[in-house]
Amino acid sequence: MKIRSVLEKTPLKRWMKKDPVVAVIALHGVIAPGGGKLRGENLNLMGMAGIIKEAFETKNLSAIALSINSPGGSPVQSALIASRIRQLADEKEIPVYAFAEDVMASGGYWLGLCADEIYADQNSIVGSIGVISAGFGFTGAMEKLGIERRIYSAGDNKSKLDPFSPEKESDIEWLKKVQTEIHDNFKSYVKDRRGERLKKRKDKELFSGDVWTGEKAVDLGLIDGISDMRSFMRAKYGENVKLELHEGRKSWIQKTLGLGSQSLPSATVGAAVSGIREEAEWQRFGL
Repeated sequence: MKIRSVLEKTPLKRWMKKDPVVAVIALHGVIAPGGGKLRGENLNLMGMAGIIKEAFETKNLSAIALSINSPGGSPVQSALIASRIRQLADEKEIPVYAFAEDVMASGGYWLGLCADEIYADQNSIVGSIGVISAGFGFTGAMEKLGIERRIYSAGDNKSKLDPFSPEKESDIEWLKKVQTEIHDNFKSYVKDRRGERLKKRKDKELFSGDVWTGEKAVDLGLIDGISDMRSFMRAKYGENVKLELHEGRKSWIQKTLGLGSQSLPSATVGAAVSGIREEAEWQRFGL
């Protein structure tokens, strides 16, 4: 007993004791299949699966921290990424904490919901629990240019929402029905994950698609508090906690040319349109 007591007070004992480690998963960017164009990589399960797995295999792991800065995007990819993180967290019994940076909105908030607790800066933009579809109609321009649209298909509904044809009321009704179904799934996930923390707010307020800054998001029960990752983790796990970042790796050609995960030809074709769409996602929140 005396020998053990002495060892516990020596530098050797302190050296032998492992410091807690928090694996940080960076979820930054628009959520969509394929590679990004203007502001970095798009977020999708294919690109994130290996990173998520690697993070949960970190030695001496005490927790997972999600660094989120996303205006949203694909509801499918949002759900897939969130589900993969939640599955591993439950299997390994590791707590997950989400931290919003500039934006955690729409699909970005969906990602945050997979965490046990969510925190943000007081100036972070949080929310946008809704569904949106946007596009362009070129029928007027085509008419002025004397261009005729020709479509040949087998199946009455193969040309739904064709941007080069006049809008059909039946197409709009179909789109709104799909949006409603996705919105209902989003709302159910929010209620399931946040539970009693929603402060018994009316659905009309929470699920209007509106956004709020950090303090208001706390008041609504959408997040758990105002904090930054480093301060929170040091307070919870001690001054010696180690934050280990896990992020995607790019090949030499991707780094040199600024390309995403696509091949060179496919990344080049349509880059302008994809870039406009990506930028529009951020601009919706003034960024």
